[in-house]
Amino acid sequence: MTLYSQVQSLIKKELVLEWRSKYAINGILLYIAATVFICYQSFKKVEPVTWNALFWIIMLFAAINAVAKSFMNESKGRQLYYYTLVSPQAIIISKIIYNFLLMIVLSVIALFFYNVVFGNSIGDVPLYLVSVLLGSLSFATSFTMISAIASKAGNNATLMAVLSFPVVIPVLMAIIKLSKNAMDGLDRSVSVDEMMLLLGINVIISATSLLLFPYLWRE
Repeated sequence: MTLYSQVQSLIKKELVLEWRSKYAINGILLYIAATVFICYQSFKKVEPVTWNALFWIIMLFAAINAVAKSFMNESKGRQLYYYTLVSPQAIIISKIIYNFLLMIVLSVIALFFYNVVFGNSIGDVPLYLVSVLLGSLSFATSFTMISAIASKAGNNATLMAVLSFPVVIPVLMAIIKLSKNAMDGLDRSVSVDEMMLLLGINVIISATSLLLFPYLWRE
């Protein structure tokens, strides 16, 4: 099988497993809906800055629950079975793509709930959607790789938190600034640096994942 065929088959497998169980996705959707409702009951009406900050706090914890457990739920027997069938590059690429798609779905749902409950405070909607897209990609790439590393260390939750912190902080800073520019309706040229920074971070993490994961997989 070619790399493309392997990636396609693995993504299909992830979708089928998720569709059969629905446990994880339903739990995350419940978390998003409940958190938005609690925020509404607490604040009733929020300023655009608070609106933006609360949204990304919700998405960060949704990403941790959805993406960070990518490899932690894989048994050793299943990993050994994959090892005999597909390349490690196909494994990590399929995980990143699947988690990216999952984060997009969760982000769109959360944004919908947010707009229904708090109203639309976004000045530049297309730019904000770009920030959501880049944020989803950033969470998918960073948490997928960190989950792979942590899974080889006995699924150590402490290690997961320690490794996540230096990666997520610059990503969050760039995402919040980019989305804040969209909230304020600023000229899009002002946000070019943040978009390039996020793209650069994703390229670096993705390249590192492709180089490092085969060595992790052999363990």
